[in-house]
Amino acid sequence: MAQITASDVAKLRNITGAGMMDCKNALIESDGNYETAVEIIRKKGKAVAIKRADREASEGVVLATTTADGKRGAMVVLNCETDFVAKNEKFIEFARRILAIAIEKNPENLDALKNLKMDGRTVAEIVTEQIGIIGEKLDLPHYDKIEAGSVIAYIHPGNKLAALVGLNKSADDQQVGKDMAMQVAAMNPVAVDISDVPKSVVDKEIEIGIEQARTEGKPENMLEKIGQGKLQKFYKESTLLNQEFIKDSKLTVKQYLHGVDKELTVTGFKRYTLNI
Repeated sequence: MAQITASDVAKLRNITGAGMMDCKNALIESDGNYETAVEIIRKKGKAVAIKRADREASEGVVLATTTADGKRGAMVVLNCETDFVAKNEKFIEFARRILAIAIEKNPENLDALKNLKMDGRTVAEIVTEQIGIIGEKLDLPHYDKIEAGSVIAYIHPGNKLAALVGLNKSADDQQVGKDMAMQVAAMNPVAVDISDVPKSVVDKEIEIGIEQARTEGKPENMLEKIGQGKLQKFYKESTLLNQEFIKDSKLTVKQYLHGVDKELTVTGFKRYTLNI
């Protein structure tokens, strides 16, 4: 049997990020063969993943970034079980690495992202391996991207909420884009403008308004008008361009943008939040 030294264990730990005892046991089992030991740790990661499959991974981080030219943005969510792990710098750095490959390779969807190669293995495989190293269930449940004339990313302090906003063109003042990303993060709109709200949502809001009015004893012949009024309130509160601007409630977002540039508008946005 090969003699396993502390430096051998430290070397394997540096390669894999696994715990000291996990590394020592893997080296003993592999008779000192590093490649085999790495595979043992990977297999252990898969075994741990199976054991923890029924655990809830509701903590984690939401990260977003843009390309250097600011024309495209990406967002990823990496979940874990505890806030303790979510705040760990190694975990956050792992999420950043996934985000970096997402922004570089521009995959079409989450499955495509999971199948991208990173360090010779797929992103999905590495996430599974990290379960064994970290000791908690991990999940990569969400990936989004956006392309526009100008894209701005915002990550709220704590990494639990992020937003991406696309503008039709760059504004001379960079704060404008940041303001829009913070507006989306803070106010959680359902669509950019009234015309972007799905018909199913419109019908549902009218229905809710009518039922509320009926419950309050309003006359039947007034219900449809009241429902339409509730819908207009919904548009004002829930469509980005018609919301009150968070920095100046006297202005709508559209008015704020047109005050900067008559042609400036938002073309799209993405937002994701964890349990905050």
